[in-house]
Parts: sequence; C-alpha cells; structure tokens
Amino acid sequence: MKTQLAELWSLRRNDVVPALSAAAAEGDRSENAEYIYRKKQLGEIDRNIRYITKRLEVMKVVDQAPSNRNKIYFGARIELLNEQGTQHSYRIVGPDETDAAKGYISMDSPMAKALLGRQPGDVVRVQLPQGRVELEVMGVSYSVTPA
Repeated sequence: MKTQLAELWSLRRNDVVPALSAAAAEGDRSENAEYIYRKKQLGEIDRNIRYITKRLEVMKVVDQAPSNRNKIYFGARIELLNEQGTQHSYRIVGPDETDAAKGYISMDSPMAKALLGRQPGDVVRVQLPQGRVELEVMGVSYSVTPA
C-alpha cells in the first residue's frame, strides 16, 4: 500500500495536475471536456490517496506466527479438501490484501470466519455463493514474512 500511495503521489498526480492546468487555460471550463475529465481524474486520485493514508494509519503488520501453529489464525496458509476430493490452498489476509488468484481470502469472508480457530482434521460447513460446502482442514502453516 505504501508503494501504491507513492505511485499515486509521484506519478499519477504529477501527470494529471499539469494537464488540468493546461485544460483550464483553454478558456470556458463548462464545455471543456478535457478539463472536466482531468478534474474528475484528479478527484479520484485524491480520494484514493486519502483512503490509503487512513488505512495505513490503522494497519498493523503481523510479522510473527502465533504460539499455537496448529490452529488457524490470521495469516495462516490452509490446505483444505472439499467433498469431491479436490485440495485447495488459501491464506487468510486483511481485506486490503484479498486476491482470489493467489488464494488470499479476507478474514471477513464467510470461509475465513468458519475456519478461524480450527485445526487439521476439523470439518467445517460454509455457505458460499454456489451453495453450502463441507471442507476438511488438511494442514495449517505460517510464513514469517507478511503477504
């Protein structure tokens, strides 16, 4: 998020401000499509900057595994087996880190909530968009570096 904030400030905002100034200098702003577009673009960038700045103030980096590494807590990498015998791997992360392609699920998701506090051998039932599923916890691990 710090990288994203720096990019918004140094690259995107620095590109938009001069373009907005140039469009404003062209005259009548009410019918100037370039001015309207750049003003909207700058508003979106500033909104993103405010959001990320506020999130960074309250975020806490979890850089160590819990004392009981057999249970599922925030940051856990979980191996699950579904009813069809297919194995899936997920990691429980914060809402800002969610990435389905990497298997990162938000700690606020129904699946993560059902898994928290469980351990290998436990079976959980989770209501997902495609219906209710039963999953067996096959393994839990933690890495010492944040996601």
